[in-house]
Amino acid sequence: MEGLNFMAKIKGITVVLFSKVKIGEDDFNKPIYKEVPIKVENVLVSPVTADDIIDNTDLTGKKAVYTLAIPKEDKNIWEDCKVSFFGEKWRVYGKPVQGINDNIPLEWNKKVMVEQYG
Repeated sequence: MEGLNFMAKIKGITVVLFSKVKIGEDDFNKPIYKEVPIKVENVLVSPVTADDIIDNTDLTGKKAVYTLAIPKEDKNIWEDCKVSFFGEKWRVYGKPVQGINDNIPLEWNKKVMVEQYG
């Protein structure tokens, strides 16, 4: 039981997700988007492992820096969005990986990888 009490103390940070909102279309009927900042609380941020860096660089040509664990209640779309934390901007790449809520005991059920942006 001691371990469960420790798990209850895990707390993430607030990150800013720049969500894409369609605001119209250009002359070629392509969508025009505006980025809207959304604060998302309790996001776990962890450095990726050396294996993750090698695998992702080989497969995608992108270098993962952090993995973000997203809270279960979050309904935002993270794919191909920018995020900001630790005073820097990052870009989410790849599709989020999501688990089954009822089979995951903690507060997070989705993870995304980010690379440094700009």
